[in-house]
Amino acid sequence: MGKLMLALIAAAFLAGCQTADDALNTGTTQTTVTGPAVSAVAGDMAGRLAEQIGSAETTTIKMKNDQSEFVTTLEASLKRWGYTFVADNKIGKDMKPVELAYAIDTIDGQVLAWVATPSIAISRAYRLRADGATPESPLSVMQRN
Repeated sequence: MGKLMLALIAAAFLAGCQTADDALNTGTTQTTVTGPAVSAVAGDMAGRLAEQIGSAETTTIKMKNDQSEFVTTLEASLKRWGYTFVADNKIGKDMKPVELAYAIDTIDGQVLAWVATPSIAISRAYRLRADGATPESPLSVMQRN
């Protein structure tokens, strides 16, 4: 099972390396993770991302909001960390928002979550539980140049 997880994480990173330009693919969520589990995953990923991307006072985030439960919860979690979001793609002249991409999927009772900016990508596997989700793997951090 551990080898399968490593293979999935490696595949997620390799998929991110195949982009034709500097733009991030803002994938939509295609999963059935809901309720306490999605809240636990989004909350943890928001906290880990906040540790990596810098001060909430100077960082504005732009992301595609498909109104899925994961995206709504991730945005709310990042707002609790103090981050602001670009509303309706209205970007001021002096504003350079950080573009945020995401993906979440389930496999064999686990959830694999991935959140990325142009400079960093993080991912982690979670074990689904009746009352939420708990981290099943260490946080994977990939720095981009």
